[in-house]
Amino acid sequence: MTHYTKVINMFERTAVLSCDGKCQKAWGLNNRPKIELDPADDDDFAYFADHELGDAPANPGTYEGRDAKPPNPENMNKWCARECERSSLTDPGQPLPPVEFYGRVYNLPTRHQGQS
Repeated sequence: MTHYTKVINMFERTAVLSCDGKCQKAWGLNNRPKIELDPADDDDFAYFADHELGDAPANPGTYEGRDAKPPNPENMNKWCARECERSSLTDPGQPLPPVEFYGRVYNLPTRHQGQS
């Protein structure tokens, strides 16, 4: 799997932003369609897998400062670091692959081990 990285400064610290480069599938944490799993617990949900969704809007309507979702991974910005559900943010030297949406991604994975 190809992924992109960019060294950034965030909250006065150096960090590494990683993403899978699938901007066309990035909805944003606040907009990605999800399914509620427990009506009594708002935190128990799963984001739908990529194959369950079409492409995301080019502009999902969320911003971080002045930064909107970029058109491609070469233009990673604040939106990618704070809103994109496909990215990961780590300390330098601590590689963490971006989130993959081959299956559903559970917010409380220990409650749903073995499901996808």
